Formats: sequence, C-alpha cells, structure tokens
Amino acid sequence: MASIGTPIDSEYRLSTFESRTTMSMPSNGSRLTVLGQSEPQEGANIQELAPVDHGLGVWSFCACGFIAEMFIWGFLFSYGIFQDYYTTHPPFNTASPVAIAAVGTVGLGIQYGEVLFLSMMFRRYPEYMKKAMWCGLLLYFVCLFSSSFATEVWQLILLQGVGLGFSGGVVYLPTMILLPQWFSKRRGLAGGIIFAGTGVGGFVFPFMLNAMLSNLGLRWSLRIWAIMTCTATGIALIGIRPRVPITKPHLGQRRPRLIVPQMEYFKSPLFLSFSFTCLIQGLSYFPVSLYIASFTQQVSTPLTATVVLSLFNSAGVIGQVILGYLTDRFAYPWVMFFSSLGSALAAFLLWGFAQGPALIYPFAIIFGALSGGFSSVWPNAAVDCAGSKPENADITYAGTAAFKGVSAVIGPILSGLLLQAGKSTTMGTRYGAAGYGAVEIFVGFCALATGLGSIVVAAARQRITS
Repeated sequence: MASIGTPIDSEYRLSTFESRTTMSMPSNGSRLTVLGQSEPQEGANIQELAPVDHGLGVWSFCACGFIAEMFIWGFLFSYGIFQDYYTTHPPFNTASPVAIAAVGTVGLGIQYGEVLFLSMMFRRYPEYMKKAMWCGLLLYFVCLFSSSFATEVWQLILLQGVGLGFSGGVVYLPTMILLPQWFSKRRGLAGGIIFAGTGVGGFVFPFMLNAMLSNLGLRWSLRIWAIMTCTATGIALIGIRPRVPITKPHLGQRRPRLIVPQMEYFKSPLFLSFSFTCLIQGLSYFPVSLYIASFTQQVSTPLTATVVLSLFNSAGVIGQVILGYLTDRFAYPWVMFFSSLGSALAAFLLWGFAQGPALIYPFAIIFGALSGGFSSVWPNAAVDCAGSKPENADITYAGTAAFKGVSAVIGPILSGLLLQAGKSTTMGTRYGAAGYGAVEIFVGFCALATGLGSIVVAAARQRITS
C-alpha cells in the first residue's frame, strides 16, 4: 500500500481552532505549542507536541504501523496459499477456480477502492477515527473466524473477500492518514518501512499458513489466525495515534465538508497521469502476486512454490525501503521509471524463459523488489498532486488508490482469461511454460507502459514545479 502525503489535521485543525487557538513554532521547528486561548493568558494549559522525524513517538508510531500493515496486507498477499488449498481440498475443490481466485481479488479491490470514501469520512469526523479502527478490527475478527465455518465459495467471497477487505481498510487507513503528522523530511523512508510490513508478512505467513493447514486443517488454522491477528494488531493500534490532538468542533462550528470543494487537482495533468500510471502498474503487479505460486507449483514442487511466494513478498520489503529512500532524494517519476523498466525486463526475460526454479527465484526477487516497492513513491506524489492545497493530499492519495483498486480487480481477471487461452496454445518449447506465455507478455508490456507513463508524470510535474 501507499501513504498519504499530508496530515489530515491541516485543514481540520485550522477550522477547529480558528479564532480560539494560537500556534507558535520554536526556532528549531521541532515542536508546536498549542494554546487553548486566542490570547496567551496566565495559567493557560500549554501542550507541547512530539517532534517530527525523530524521537520515541515517531518510531513507535512507525513500528506499530508496520505491524498493522504486516497482518492486514500481508495476509491478503499470502492468499495464494489458500487459493492452492481451496482448489485441492474439499469442500471447495469442486468449485470454479475463477470463483476461488475472486476471493482474494475482491478483498484487494475493496481495500484499495474504499480509501477515497473512508478518507472523506475521517476528514469530516476525525474524532471517530480511533473508534473506527477498533470496530474495524472487531469486524475483521468476526469475518475471519466465521469463514472457518464456510462450506460454499460465495461464503468465502462474502467473509474473506468483502468482509476482510472492508474491515481491513478501516483498520489500516488511519495509519496512512496520520503518518505525515509524524514525518516530513523522512516521509518516504517512513512510508517505505511501514509498507515493508506487507513484504515481511508475505514472506513469513506462507510458511506459517502452510504448516498450519497441513497440521491443523483449514478450520482451526483460520480460527487461530483470527485470534493471533487481532491480538497483535490490537496491541499495535495503541501506538497508532495522532501527533496533534483531535478535538470535536464546538457547538455551532461547521465541520469540514464531506466532499472537499474546489477539487480541481483531480483534473490536473499530474494527478491523472500519475493515477493512470499506477493503474497500469497494478495490471502488471497483481497477476504476478496471484499466479506466481500456482505457476511455480506446475513447473516445480509445492514447497518451491511456497518459497517463491515468500521470496516475492519479502523482496518487496527491500524494494519499499530502498525506493522510499530514493524518493526522498530524487524526483519520484524517475524512481517510477527505473522500477517499471526493471520489472518489464524481469517479466520478459526471467519469467518468460523460466522452466524451473533456476529463473523463477531471481524473477521473484527482482520483480518483487522493483514492482512491489513501487508504492513508495505515493507519499511525495500525493503532495505534488494536491498542488497549492497540500492539506488535501490525503484525498489525492485516496483517488489514486481507487484507480489501483480497479487494477486489483481487472488485472487478475484479464490474466485469468489469458491463462485459459494460453493453455490451448504454445509459444515454443522454451518460452511460456505451463501455458503462462500470454500472461508473461501481458505483465511485461504493462510494466513497459508504466515506464512510459512515468515519463508523462515527469513532464506534468515539471510544469507545476518550474
């Protein structure tokens, strides 16, 4: 996932404390002093805020965000383990493979797509954000635990797809909204560290889930996982807190609008080019995340498939941190270009010619790092897309996430159709093993198109920064 570039409190706090709050910045710029009166008075309560970019509060927030990311997104990106299990074990082995694949696809699509709606709700009602996180975690537990009793695929789609997708977004999104309150100069690095939770979970969870499914079966694996996830994430939620205290508006004071007025940045060339580029990048990434385990199992062994999926996800840890670090030092469109070009070459040459583990391993690492780390550019891009109103960067981020949610749904569908067609055709004896040739070419060309889109983004950004 990606991060939101600017604090939600920027607009809300100004309106909330207008005419009754004075903010002063010390010369070192590290702390804000918030006064509860329009004029400093003797005996007034003074609250010093935690510093930005350094200190215990900063890194504890980052660590807790990492844990929440790991369990919420890491589980989604480990769905390939469940997909293989569902297709080979009763009671779901007689169901359509497309329907089983839809479980993970629906979850990803909802978790990306709901961001815009949730961002607007939390902007208008920020005092309910923490309560929403706890309610979301409770719903997440109920859906995951209840799915252990499912006997039909539609029940899995409802509980593990719709239920986990929606509740996971409610739990996860406030971390991204609050992140820029804690980080400024190190925003890209912090976002990369938090996003790396997906990769860590994606590396560790397949081994854990495989062992649990083999020894405990599906039912108890889901129940134990629900308890473990909600316990760890619940502890993390304690540390995911705003740096600037959120206060309910006083009587008669208007809340920020649900739909932010003058959202001309949604029409800006930078936002449109960046969002469409992210959509295309998703068309390249999601088919690989969904099918890499299945492909590996067909040309190798189930154990190798688990290892490859773990390598693919864990490579995203390195990619998130490194690309996040680079976006703090170089223009992010060129980080996007580097990421997409390397991903395209890996898809065409390594995955395309893979006949066994020898090429699958390096493909999983290279593509996982470069394509999996792509979202690290989002924090800084969101600020640029907001233009003259950086306080609205959370909305531009949410709009981009909605675009990527589209690719999370249609990418696996398109690749599934290409895979079905590829089973009945051949591209030679050395390219496109197991009928995946068309999927590999599709992934490679989408990555190339992402590179071209990055050049367009660079041109659009140049117009607003020059």
